[in-house]
Amino acid sequence: MADVRNGDSKGSGAKKYNIDLDTFGKRVKLLYGSWKDFKQEHWGGADALAIVTPPPSEDLRYLKSSALHTWLLGYEFPETIMVFLQEQIHVLCSQKKATLLEELQESSKKKTGLDVIVHAKSRNDDGKELMQSILRQIAGGKNPSSVTVGWLSKEAPEGALMERWSELLSDSAFNLVDVSSGLSEVFAVKDETEIQNIRKAGFLSASVLKNYVVPKLEVVIDEEKTITHAELMDDTEKAVIDPSKAKVKLKADNVDICYPPVFQSGGVFDLKPSAISNEDPLYYDAYGVIVCAIGARYNSYCANVARSYLIDADALQSKAYKVLHKAHEAAINALKPGNPASAAYKAATSVFEKEGPEFIPHLTKTTGTGIGIEFRESGLSLNSKNDRIIKVGMAFNVNLGLHNLQIQSSQNPKTRNFSLLLADTIVIKEKGPENATSSCSKSFDDIAYSFKDEEEEEQEKPKPKAPSGNGADGQHFKTALRSDNQEMTKEEVRRQHQAELARQKNEETARRLASGGLGQGDGQGVVRTTGDLVAYRNVDDIPFSKELMIQVDQKNESVLLPLYGLMVPFHIATVKSVISQQDGGHSYIRIIFNVPGAGYSPTDLASQKFADAVYLKEVSFRSSDVRHTNQVVQLIKTLRRQVVLRESEKAERATLVTQEKLQLMKARPIRLSDLWIRPAFGGKGRKLSGMLEAHVNGFRYSTMKADERVDIMYRNIKHAFFQPAEKEMITLLHFHLHNYIMVGNKKTKDVQFFVEVMDVVQTLGGGRRSTYDPDEIEEEQQERDRKNKINSEFNTFVKRVSELWEQPQFKDLDLEFDVPFRELGFHGVPHKASAFIVPTVNCLVELIEQPFLVITLNDIEIVNLERVGLGQKAFDMAIVFKDFKRDVLRIDAIPSTSLDGIKEWMNSMNIKYYESRMNLNWRPILKTILDDPEKFIEDGGWEFLNMEVSDSDTENSEESDEGYQPSDLDVASESEEEDSDDESVVESEEDEEEEEDSEEEEGKTWDELEAEARKEDKEKGAESDSEEDRRRRKAKATGKVRMPEVSRKLPLKKPKLR
Repeated sequence: MADVRNGDSKGSGAKKYNIDLDTFGKRVKLLYGSWKDFKQEHWGGADALAIVTPPPSEDLRYLKSSALHTWLLGYEFPETIMVFLQEQIHVLCSQKKATLLEELQESSKKKTGLDVIVHAKSRNDDGKELMQSILRQIAGGKNPSSVTVGWLSKEAPEGALMERWSELLSDSAFNLVDVSSGLSEVFAVKDETEIQNIRKAGFLSASVLKNYVVPKLEVVIDEEKTITHAELMDDTEKAVIDPSKAKVKLKADNVDICYPPVFQSGGVFDLKPSAISNEDPLYYDAYGVIVCAIGARYNSYCANVARSYLIDADALQSKAYKVLHKAHEAAINALKPGNPASAAYKAATSVFEKEGPEFIPHLTKTTGTGIGIEFRESGLSLNSKNDRIIKVGMAFNVNLGLHNLQIQSSQNPKTRNFSLLLADTIVIKEKGPENATSSCSKSFDDIAYSFKDEEEEEQEKPKPKAPSGNGADGQHFKTALRSDNQEMTKEEVRRQHQAELARQKNEETARRLASGGLGQGDGQGVVRTTGDLVAYRNVDDIPFSKELMIQVDQKNESVLLPLYGLMVPFHIATVKSVISQQDGGHSYIRIIFNVPGAGYSPTDLASQKFADAVYLKEVSFRSSDVRHTNQVVQLIKTLRRQVVLRESEKAERATLVTQEKLQLMKARPIRLSDLWIRPAFGGKGRKLSGMLEAHVNGFRYSTMKADERVDIMYRNIKHAFFQPAEKEMITLLHFHLHNYIMVGNKKTKDVQFFVEVMDVVQTLGGGRRSTYDPDEIEEEQQERDRKNKINSEFNTFVKRVSELWEQPQFKDLDLEFDVPFRELGFHGVPHKASAFIVPTVNCLVELIEQPFLVITLNDIEIVNLERVGLGQKAFDMAIVFKDFKRDVLRIDAIPSTSLDGIKEWMNSMNIKYYESRMNLNWRPILKTILDDPEKFIEDGGWEFLNMEVSDSDTENSEESDEGYQPSDLDVASESEEEDSDDESVVESEEDEEEEEDSEEEEGKTWDELEAEARKEDKEKGAESDSEEDRRRRKAKATGKVRMPEVSRKLPLKKPKLR
């Protein structure tokens, strides 16, 4: 864009402007064609068009004069007069702009048949004579009163040039007519280039909302931070003008905002396009509504998206949003070629009349406007009266809202009044509307957030009516009681089985610990020591240099530093980091070296080999040659990165177990084609699919590239999985191996081969079509056929390989393909992202998202379910392996609705599980067990995790649950241990401080502690907090329950106390 905001051309001298002559010629023909065909209807019978642009401005505004320049020339030329005559185009502008328009003079005659005449105005010239000359050309020798000139009457004159022209034009006796309608007609239908610009702007708008704004709001709400609407506006604007923050690969030079992003909440809403974000803090308590609207521009073309987010919505809010959503979709679907523009508004109102007539008085007066270079194209308003026919190539901002709704039951002014708004950018194609902002979901499940505690939800549920004397009611009540009794019996059976498993598990663990069978951790390869690093064999090999400058010898992987008049070589592996900075006219380089004892390598033997040596830790240089400094720093970093990558790959390969050689099958092997592999091969170039073949003693996967080949021996396969596509996008075969292999340059134990059963990537702005659309039905049938065909091919391959594995030579391997049981699956976070985790016969797996999760059930010692109860909506699973040197694997944020199913599955698989009300710090626990296994066995083994035993012991003790408190007793005091067996000791770095606490705090109940906390809050001015805030904080306090009993040497994570 020549200037992003209305002609601001600062710094334009550094940029070269190229006018697209073909686009100019094509669009000038469109302009003149519309002028000729609709001269009376849209152009007021104008004989000439006079368009003048105002001076540059920092304000965001949309002017038809500026839009015309952008549409014709690709740039906006401020303070420029353009006059269109029947055979000529006159342009009056500054000399600098005139040079840019010279190329138009040469090509316009050939492409359009029109002469472009440029009138260059010097800096000190007011342009009056040139203006009068143009006015004479307009008159063409006729009486001025008989000539009609079209102009933009609504654009007020700004600046000396525009005011002088307006004055001369008014005094010329021409008949003046407004031609805004004609320009709107020209701008209404976009060509493919314009449509693509709108698509990109829409994708950017939706991506900023989806990938930047929504995650930010979730963090603010989850952590209960305070942030104002204006601060959100500023942060979001930065994300729009820097698309990389929203994970969008668009050049920042081509994008801008349509308007400052709008954020509204707390009962104050304005659904007008001119709305702004105020300085009020974001309100996100129960019944809160947050309205977000974002508009982005790409190459000067606009797009808009708006969403409303509901927090713990009540019934009225939920209904209002669902009806609004349905009406919004109806309005979009009504925008089909040939329909009048009013069809969109009528479709929306018909939905409200059927499903929510009480909301009609609150409905916005239009369902949107046209959009393009202008944010609001005046002639394309989607109201009930506009009968203009919709054409292919038009674009609309479909904007529908409900304002000033009220929750009658709420007395809080911040939640009593609320408004809802939805907006999408729609492009009209031949088949119908296409949504350019569809990547940001607006379904109710995706915009409604629930933060209520389960206790609150239970209170809101209506209590069941007591059974009456009616026989039917009494019978129903008895049935319900019988069902509860059956559930209790089922739970009791599970508890008894778990108790037996606990006894067996403790005996098994005792035997294994006694025999020392703890397993071995992953070994490490040989690490290269600094004593083995040789830069040059002798002094003569050092390259000669006349100048004492830092040099990088890439051939010998060394850095030559000038020290005391000599060039001293250092191997690149000795360099830990290099830093450069500039100060004034000089540049500084600081090189830090790896030295013994500085955490360089645990196996570095240099200090032992050269015990008396003196090591250089760091060195700094100052240089006046900034360019050379930057070049040296870049070379050192690049060389170091290459060497580290090469050495790490060597170290990884050194740890690999040598496998047997693959024996190729003489006959045609069992084969599966067009597969992709994960992890993918490295290297540049286009990725290729490959073929998986089953040979005599292993699999071979290969592509068309000779170096892309992987062999997997049958004897190296620990688990094999076949997962057909059901609700997933891929069908896959997955192999979990005993020993690592290399796939390309990656070392891995998991290799997966898969096929996409349908296109995972959806076209930008794919519009919704009718359920009965024949094309839609045909595409769905094709997708089903493709999925069934792929699943069948994989199934055939698996059956044939299974038959191969049944041969006598493979019987001892006990190989078979496991198929995950989807009905037993649950959602959780095993790594960083949520995933659907599924049990198989022998494993617990997640094979869709990377990194993969494969847990062998036989490797599991016990499972501890953490954060269970307390009205939590989610809990965590800690899996302890039989190899105590292996880190405990955690699966976080599992929905509490999956708890019973997981317990039942583990019970059926004879996996001992425990429950705790807090997260445990497992590393010190396992270290304590390894340090003193006998003590662990004597203390009852894993029974310190048994919360039920701890509860029963506590009930029999003198102190009740209400009197429980974390103990600060001395660990070495045996007498105090006997006095209080039911108290658990939590070791942490705060223990010493806790021992100094006053005796007044000992013996206080949780109710007393919370009463004190409330009193302190009031003294600090926190009494204004709402009851909802206090309940939320109370639910978050993980330390409000008694901790499970545990051996004094087994530290836990300390609960947060108020």
